Amino acid sequence: MLLRLASFLIVVIVSALLAWLLGDWRWEIAAAVVAAVIWVAVDGWRASRVLEGLRSEPPSFPVRAGFWGDLSERVRRLMRTREQQTQLAETRLQEFLAAIQASPSGVVLLDEQGRIEWCNQTAAQHFGVDAQRDVMQHVGNLVRDPVFAAYLASWNYSREVVLNGPPGTTSGGGAHPLRLSVQVHPYAGNRRLLLSRDITALEQADAMRRDFVANVSHEIRTPLTVLAGFVETMQTLPLSEAERSRYLGLMAQQSQRMQTLVNDLLTLSRLEGSPPPPTGQWISVRSLMAQCEEEGKGLSQALTPQGHQFGFSGGEGVEVAGALPELQSAMSNLLSNAIRYTPGGGRIQVTWRTLPDGRAEYCVQDSGPGIAAEHIPRLTERFYRVDRSRSRETGGTGLGLAIVKHVVQRHGAELRIESTLGTGSSFSIVFPAARVRAAFKTPAVSALPAG
Repeated sequence: MLLRLASFLIVVIVSALLAWLLGDWRWEIAAAVVAAVIWVAVDGWRASRVLEGLRSEPPSFPVRAGFWGDLSERVRRLMRTREQQTQLAETRLQEFLAAIQASPSGVVLLDEQGRIEWCNQTAAQHFGVDAQRDVMQHVGNLVRDPVFAAYLASWNYSREVVLNGPPGTTSGGGAHPLRLSVQVHPYAGNRRLLLSRDITALEQADAMRRDFVANVSHEIRTPLTVLAGFVETMQTLPLSEAERSRYLGLMAQQSQRMQTLVNDLLTLSRLEGSPPPPTGQWISVRSLMAQCEEEGKGLSQALTPQGHQFGFSGGEGVEVAGALPELQSAMSNLLSNAIRYTPGGGRIQVTWRTLPDGRAEYCVQDSGPGIAAEHIPRLTERFYRVDRSRSRETGGTGLGLAIVKHVVQRHGAELRIESTLGTGSSFSIVFPAARVRAAFKTPAVSALPAG
């Protein structure tokens, strides 16, 4: 400011001196006035150019020198700094929004009236809203669940509330209806943050846990009840040697049933907690088939006097990579199931074949009563039985196919089940090509002639 005042005085004084040289004081006054007017006019014109430049989009700075040039440069620097700060804030905001978008939880921002200010795509899927179209719509008009409406209006958000998802929505594109846990957190006065998460899998796991405990308790309680009854009978009644022997045999049968159940449970626990099976440990398929044949024929003779008609084929010169105990358990379980559910005299065919794409299939086909289509998707569930009475008669625990499913998954294989009522069933394990190879043969060494 002092510099502008000094320049103004210099202009006036210089013009007055020039007029004084002319020798007339009136010329001095006139020259000073004209110089002041010209200076003010030029300065005003420069100021107007600066203002026009600042008002333009984008702002421009036509004046580079003098007071207004210095002022323009300072404004330009401030604007550039502010733009950089704005861009940085915008970048951080977009990163923050992208992180919320990637969150598996639904996030909804509500204003003081309960209108949607913003929501991520997860929340849009959870509540069946449109993240763009439904902005500034009242959430109560979009989510009409009475439980949610009462919860939102209560302003008591110390707990979460569980809701059903919109009609027709499923969890992760699966077959189970969507279940949501929703909780609201007030912030910034009466604004509210609404969080939602998919708890369908958690509820399914909890239901499976309850069913598992109930099934295990039931499976163990039945033989325990039988054992307790026999013990009480032997303690209170005089029995002949034949009766005592029969009761002891039945007690041994029930205790064996409990032992089998415990062993199967331990097998499942070990499969779920153990590391993946090796890929470099190769096992002869023929030896696995031979073991299955021996166990299968023994079980058939123990269950029915007529026995079964067996056919075993394939597996020669082939090896499979994996854990021997697990593979043997899975293959034997499929065969034992076929034996238990196929009436005496029925046909059971066990085959191993290589598929055209390099994979291999182990298949157990029986001529039993078959399985209705509605039961097939649930066969690998723990303790699920199509015919409970027959399973108990033959000594099954209801865990065999669950064990098979775990073994198959751990080896990257596929379990296929095909069945028709009245014609029998086919259970197959399809191994990936990477786990199947031709058996390695050591070349014979011929004797060298004496030299």
